[in-house]
Amino acid sequence: MKANSFDKKFDDNETDILDDLDLSTAKRTNQASRRVNVDFPEWMINSLDMEAARLGVTRQSIIKVWLAERLDNSSQP
Repeated sequence: MKANSFDKKFDDNETDILDDLDLSTAKRTNQASRRVNVDFPEWMINSLDMEAARLGVTRQSIIKVWLAERLDNSSQP
């Protein structure tokens, strides 16, 4: 499929554009992971776990989202 045909489908809000993509080779840029260890007080772990359970996600997800939001807000003037 030519790029202009794909763009037209997207612009026309067609919902089946995913069928036109080869997601097996897709990569997210700037997403390399590095493992870090952080010690948290027990009360903080308990609060994180309660919030994660409320949202139905993992503790790690909560931490990543909140850190990303904070860093994004910090980088804006």
